[in-house]
Amino acid sequence: MNAVLQVNPMSLANGDHDIFVCGNDGEAKAKVADFLKIQYGWKNVIDLGDITNARGTKMLLPIWVRLWGALNSRCSTSRL
Repeated sequence: MNAVLQVNPMSLANGDHDIFVCGNDGEAKAKVADFLKIQYGWKNVIDLGDITNARGTKMLLPIWVRLWGALNSRCSTSRL
């Protein structure tokens, strides 16, 4: 996702989508999840487990970049 969506999840599909967290410190992940929900308004925060799983989430970036180019858009609500 881009930074605009990260801080304003309601800007896409009325916030009906998910964000992921990964890490080795359960307490830290809980704080991040709370922050995402309270400060940014995320409804669905999915804990993917330890930090090794973060690599998988980074693989989403290449497809997002390709979609941006193909659609001439950063996949904003105006295109979806």
